[in-house]
Amino acid sequence: MLLNFFFKNLPLTKQVSYLKKKGIGLGTRLKDGRKIYIYMLRDLFVEVLYVDDNADNTAEYVNVISGVLNLHKHLENEFRKTF
Repeated sequence: MLLNFFFKNLPLTKQVSYLKKKGIGLGTRLKDGRKIYIYMLRDLFVEVLYVDDNADNTAEYVNVISGVLNLHKHLENEFRKTF
């Protein structure tokens, strides 16, 4: 819970820097033709959208999801939206 508060209050560039140092990259998914990178940071899951879909570029957007059950619900909802 404390990590969630700490992480969400960081500026976007610091969030991404912290993710790359302390987080675990789980993979990517496609949404609307864009590549979204998914990281795990303890009990947080973070989706990051980078400029030109390249993780070496700056981040455009970060979505923080707390807990694996919420991640599952989120991904299931995203999947359903595609049909």
